[in-house]
Amino acid sequence: MDLEMRHLRAFVALADEMNYTRAAVELHVSQPALTRTIQQLERILERELLTRTSRSLSITDAGRTFADHARRIVADVDAVKDEMLMSATVRVGFAWLLPEWFADTTREVEARGGRISLHRTDDPIRALTRGEVDVAITRRPPADRSDADTSIRYRAAGSEHRLLAVATASELATREDLHWDDLASEPLIINVLSGTTTEDSWTRSDPDRVIVRCNNFDEWIELTAAGRGISAVPDVVRARAQHPAVTYRDIPGIPSSTVHVAWRERTPPLRSVKLFLDVAVG
Repeated sequence: MDLEMRHLRAFVALADEMNYTRAAVELHVSQPALTRTIQQLERILERELLTRTSRSLSITDAGRTFADHARRIVADVDAVKDEMLMSATVRVGFAWLLPEWFADTTREVEARGGRISLHRTDDPIRALTRGEVDVAITRRPPADRSDADTSIRYRAAGSEHRLLAVATASELATREDLHWDDLASEPLIINVLSGTTTEDSWTRSDPDRVIVRCNNFDEWIELTAAGRGISAVPDVVRARAQHPAVTYRDIPGIPSSTVHVAWRERTPPLRSVKLFLDVAVG
């Protein structure tokens, strides 16, 4: 028996749900039919993809590897189908506060007959790798990714002026003549998935400084409000993410940050994605 799309879709659904009943409902099939499909898949691959007991279901290392590939294949097939039907929508993943140019890009893409849907996720690049989005907007430098997918391409789409973000209760919120270099020893908050500040944001950063790490914008702003540390954020945050306990200051010395557009390279490229890239980054 050959490997078929139904095998891939069945395993992706089961790997996501880790429950036969819920996966069967999502696929609109019976649970026995899903069980048979998964058993067929394991025979075809000659691998155990799942470990089953009477009370639990877990995925094996081979299963995780297969699920990652299967998600991308299913996403690619669905995207090509939509493209051929001339109804493709570009799924754009972002973590927080899209850059100011995005609204103009959306209007231009739609004026040319394209469509855009937005998908908020803590890690847009991982969502891109998994085939959950077609394009990712990211403020993290590509070199910061330790799980780099060689098919992912990045292009700079502009720079953003940055401000100091600090707790309003901190003396740094009002200290005069403050320079970015003066803060090289201050406790630092790093949003490791989508932030713009790292230890390298200073020419000489104190190696013994306190580092507080978080995974998303909401955690970052609450940690800042609580006085756990400082960081730099794009100017757009001041206008669109006010917090009563956070002060944003425009001080000298803060380096600007770069917004990147990322996509997975395909041959041939999807016309819908190419249209978005042509408008967004030229």
